[in-house]
Amino acid sequence: MLEHLEKKVSVDQLEIGMHVVRLDRPWVDTPFLLQGFIISTNDEIELLSQCCQYVYIEAKIVSQRNVLTGIPQQRVQYINKVSFKSELRYAERQFQHIRSTAQDIMESVRIGRAINIKEAKYVVNECVESILRNDDALKWLSHIKNKDDYTAEHSMNVCILSAAFAKHLGFPKHEIERIALCGLLHDVGKAKIPDHILNKPGNFSLEELRVMQSHTTLGKKLLMSAGIEEAVAIDVAYAHHERLNGKGYPRGLRSHQIPFYAKIISITDTYDAVTSTRCYKSSQSSIMALHIINKEKGTHFDSELVDEFIQCIGVYPPGALVEMSNGEVGVIAYSEPSTRLKPFVLLLLDEKKQAQRLRLVDLKKIDLDSSSQPYSIARELPCDAYGIKLGETVKAFIKRNKERMENQQLSYDNLASIPFESI
Repeated sequence: MLEHLEKKVSVDQLEIGMHVVRLDRPWVDTPFLLQGFIISTNDEIELLSQCCQYVYIEAKIVSQRNVLTGIPQQRVQYINKVSFKSELRYAERQFQHIRSTAQDIMESVRIGRAINIKEAKYVVNECVESILRNDDALKWLSHIKNKDDYTAEHSMNVCILSAAFAKHLGFPKHEIERIALCGLLHDVGKAKIPDHILNKPGNFSLEELRVMQSHTTLGKKLLMSAGIEEAVAIDVAYAHHERLNGKGYPRGLRSHQIPFYAKIISITDTYDAVTSTRCYKSSQSSIMALHIINKEKGTHFDSELVDEFIQCIGVYPPGALVEMSNGEVGVIAYSEPSTRLKPFVLLLLDEKKQAQRLRLVDLKKIDLDSSSQPYSIARELPCDAYGIKLGETVKAFIKRNKERMENQQLSYDNLASIPFESI
């Protein structure tokens, strides 16, 4: 069992490395994103001194983690500091930045140029900052998928999903950044796999399978030669296809031998792969992806991590395509933590599956359809159902968002004052 003692400390006695667990006032009255964090900069000490007279730090830790699962026993409790609508504009910039970085990493490997690890870390840290402010925005954007650039965008999406999952698990910020970096770099070895194998629609021959599976070993070698300091990223690139029952590759490791971060990435990797459209397969819905992962828990995936991941994604995750009870089709925008089964839905198609003016409905408020019946969700759809180009829809929505801000001369900081239903 985790045991710890709290020690009351004046703010003028704080030092880098101290673990702040409580303040002398509610967390929501301060600008801090975390309910508990390890001080890593003098700026954080200065900010604490501006908000508080004293804080409580963790004086003793007997065990920080469950020794069997690796999941923190004392979880950091995060609060979304901004709304989905406020974060969306900023998140869109980070999304484009991380997408271009993922593409640059893959292209660098293909042409024999050194991987820019410094840039990768920078963009990952930006991603984590957005996730900590409000994780729905980047998760929503991660559903914009291009089947013709799958490998780079898959790495980007796994980075975003892994950061959101690590936040859900209650890891401290610096560890979320490490896990997100592992997600971004986990498939770097695939840049060395010939396209005719990487994108082959049919079954692999034994030789083709050997070449495809070699991306784990290639990834390990590439990251080692790049001089990356985070050894965990090398471990994940090498071990994210290992399985608990020893039937994974490249080494056939058993459960206790697989690095913990690799167990996390193996789940987010599978989820994004199943929900993505490839040149040779259609996407499946989020609920189907979770069903597939859940079916393999205890054999392929860590059981406790699977249960946590299902909670993290939820029944109606941001970006999921859904059909309403009246036949209209929309995409989940976001939901409030207390009403996850009653999300905001951005309607795209009418009852006849024809494009309609973008309109947001709040299922909590019992919005009525054209037949004066309350809107409700009938089922989730694959992300490419009815020929919907979700990426184009998201871009149009963000453009309207920006135009409204410009027309009203609103800044990023006061975007929250706009009624979301009117955007």
